[in-house]
Amino acid sequence: MGHRLSKIYTRTGDDGTTGLGDGTRVAKDSARVAACGTIDELNSALGIVLACDTPDRVRETLTQIQHDLFDLGGELCMPGMALIGDANIERLETTLDAFNEDLPPLKNFILPGGGMAAAHCHLARTICRRAERVVVALAQQDTIRAEALRYLNRLSDLLFVLARVLARASGYGETLWQPEWRNRP
Repeated sequence: MGHRLSKIYTRTGDDGTTGLGDGTRVAKDSARVAACGTIDELNSALGIVLACDTPDRVRETLTQIQHDLFDLGGELCMPGMALIGDANIERLETTLDAFNEDLPPLKNFILPGGGMAAAHCHLARTICRRAERVVVALAQQDTIRAEALRYLNRLSDLLFVLARVLARASGYGETLWQPEWRNRP
């Protein structure tokens, strides 16, 4: 194992900068730090889903994704590092297809909800979409591997499907969006 944190505060960030994994210091509001922070936020949101009652298959999937997100954050923190690859993306696609196969086809939009785990999974999905936007913004300023963007794009799709799975598993089910509600008194 690399560095062990025995002291949590260093005072090196008191000037509004932070250190990247390669040792360079950047402003805490830089696009790279925003990307790393949003990936960390997404990982924490998945931790909340895992704190809920979830089926074992979903739990295993989300735990693997948490490890992937830690790697993705590391990749973004160390410019030039490659930790997420095609195998990670293919695993997401295979997993998504397997979970989606058991779900009824969608004929309408669904509202976020469906029990605590599903609602938190929907929130994680929206954070994932934001992470994707933040990484796209970073890619306009710096070189970002295409695999990072593809991973986040597939992950948001998988989180949508997992939210559906969790809504059904909870017994709450899904609430379909009903356009006629806009005309209610």
